[in-house]
Amino acid sequence: MDRLVYVAMSGAKEILRAQAANNHNLANASTTGFRADLSAFQTQSVIGAGLPSRAYATSDAVGWDRNSGSLEATGRDLDVAIKGPGWIAVQASDGSEAYTRAGNLRVEPTGILTTVTGNSVLGDSGPLSVPPSTSISIGGDGTVSVVPLGQTPKTVSSVGRIKLVNPPLQDLVRGNDGLFRLRAGGEAPADANVHVVAGTLESSNVNIAETMTNMIELARNYDLQVKAMHAAEDNAATSAKLLQTS
Repeated sequence: MDRLVYVAMSGAKEILRAQAANNHNLANASTTGFRADLSAFQTQSVIGAGLPSRAYATSDAVGWDRNSGSLEATGRDLDVAIKGPGWIAVQASDGSEAYTRAGNLRVEPTGILTTVTGNSVLGDSGPLSVPPSTSISIGGDGTVSVVPLGQTPKTVSSVGRIKLVNPPLQDLVRGNDGLFRLRAGGEAPADANVHVVAGTLESSNVNIAETMTNMIELARNYDLQVKAMHAAEDNAATSAKLLQTS
């Protein structure tokens, strides 16, 4: 009985972990530039006294989906999407350099160009600062140009270029803040081959239909594990009753 309870209990626990990862993806199905988490079940043997006759499943994160989301036109001057491989360099809350595909940018009252989550967008020499202007545009190479206040539309001034990088995907790891960093630390060099498309955003790469189906399947599997635990409890009660009457 104890073997059945242990296997069913561990199965239910790991299914809950997989469900949490799956629901996290579903919650970010509309998050700009989001990369879905990938998880998988693995079989583990229970090591202890005697032969390893018991096995249970564990749910582990195996990385993130490297496929790109679709590009959606917004017409907004400060919306940019990476065209092909590459990342936008931003400053994380701890001051380190991090990377994102979310290109819905904005200008803070202080003039700093940031992402919608408040991370400063990095240029060649630190966070990009935008002076008061009547219009802002971002070129395909990441160059930020403005028409200064009081000037005619023909007077365009470049204020810097967004740092665009393209490190090997296997060298990147995602942090708890959703930003990506180099696994070994440090900063990736700027890559002139990375380009952006203005007035466009990259959608999340979460497949909603697949994620919903997976959520239902995990819920059913959890119910099966709970039923197995109830069956073990009933078997134990029946066995105890038989011993009492013998």
